[in-house]
Amino acid sequence: MAEIVILGAGIGGLPMAFEMKENARPGDRVTVISNTPTFHFVPSNPWVAVDWRDREEIELPIAPILEKKGVDFIPVGAKRVHPERNVVELMDGREVPYDFLVIATGPKLAFDEIEGLGPNGHTQSVCHVDHAEHAKQAWMEFVKDPGPVVVGAVQGASCFGPAYEFAMIMETDLRKRKIRDKVPMTYVTSEPYIGHLGLNGVGDSKGLMESIFRDKSIRWICNAKVTKVEQGVMHVTEHDEDGKPKKEHALPFKYSMMLPAFKGVDAIFGIDGLVNPRGFVLIDDHQRNPKYPNIFAVGVCVAIAPTEPTPVPTGVPKTGYMIESMVTATAHNIRAVLDGQPPKEKATWNAVCLADFGDRGAAFVALPQIPPRNVNWFGEGYWVHLAKIAFEKYFLRKMKKGTSEPIYEKIVMQAMGIMKLKDK
Repeated sequence: MAEIVILGAGIGGLPMAFEMKENARPGDRVTVISNTPTFHFVPSNPWVAVDWRDREEIELPIAPILEKKGVDFIPVGAKRVHPERNVVELMDGREVPYDFLVIATGPKLAFDEIEGLGPNGHTQSVCHVDHAEHAKQAWMEFVKDPGPVVVGAVQGASCFGPAYEFAMIMETDLRKRKIRDKVPMTYVTSEPYIGHLGLNGVGDSKGLMESIFRDKSIRWICNAKVTKVEQGVMHVTEHDEDGKPKKEHALPFKYSMMLPAFKGVDAIFGIDGLVNPRGFVLIDDHQRNPKYPNIFAVGVCVAIAPTEPTPVPTGVPKTGYMIESMVTATAHNIRAVLDGQPPKEKATWNAVCLADFGDRGAAFVALPQIPPRNVNWFGEGYWVHLAKIAFEKYFLRKMKKGTSEPIYEKIVMQAMGIMKLKDK
């Protein structure tokens, strides 16, 4: 019998538990460790932040879902992973042994790297549902007495989609309230151009996003470093294409949401050979750590090098379907090792992304996500808004049922040429 431990129960960890249980041998035990007893559908956080969703609508209790699938659950945060001893030390002092460990923790939010950034400073966040609820409270006060808005992503950020989403959702909500004319909006980003997304763009994302921003009267500053945030003022240094300071901005705001840079969580940060200097897990083509071959990783916690150098540091996003492909590859590879075989499955890292703008949206398909690509498409319209709502309901239903990939989803994706595993 093998002890297979999954660290994290988010968009990567929960599907990992389902697929690992399906692929494990009879008698193998799968255990999930999480610092929270509930699952949250993170892509819906921007809706929570403008009061279009309640927390309860995007939240599920984890324990009954995993119990139904025969997976053990420990709702206690991990203090430290000890790979030399094959144990996870918990916050309550217990140690959980493992034969295989899958790290699916997501990131640590590095608000502390910029003075005044984050919910404990002067800006909001939609990275966690707790932050989104805090942002909602601030938003409801803001709309009573509106003023300038600054939104975007700081240097080192990697998940740019939610910044674009929230900018457009705020814009839509302001129009619905008939106060858009009272709110100058500025988008501040470390990206070299609008629509870069940390991916050197997808299709004509640059042209389309610039056109949308112009149509919505949203100003932007690219190649931007946020140096500090004070109450009501964001200090930003704009850089040229060579990375040299070009212009200093002191941007006034009454409301601001800025995505932070990510780091690895404390439980694994600084472990030599396991993580890079930022704390992201080092993996090979099979999602396996080179130094500790019984440790795998999926999701945002995985180390991926930027697609290209940029004047201001940007990271690479890990989108939903890309994460799901990592999950499938990992489950199959662990089973191969259990059977005495070398791991052979490689995730495609294909990306299918829906970004809601409130009354329309943008979608992209990147096969694979990291260039060069076989498919490189970007489009927008009202249909994306409807598709994002439908996907939210569909994904939450999948998690409730304990299913990673229903057969009809697999058939549809295959028909579109979107696969989770690379061809042999």
